[in-house]
Amino acid sequence: MSKSIANTIRRLRFDHNEMTQKALADAVGVSRQTIVAIEKGKYSPSLEVAFKIADVFNVTIADVFTYQ
Repeated sequence: MSKSIANTIRRLRFDHNEMTQKALADAVGVSRQTIVAIEKGKYSPSLEVAFKIADVFNVTIADVFTYQ
């Protein structure tokens, strides 16, 4: 059984006035395609990007990403 990193980005975006992937990408400094890939679990962000995403939502990294 392989482990993977799950995330709650979609829910966090929805809870933050339905923030778009583009708005999150702009706030973090990455492309919308990068946010799409992270959200779908196809790409694991760098630690710096993970911290920036958590910071945008004012939560901890553990609130955004879980290792399953």
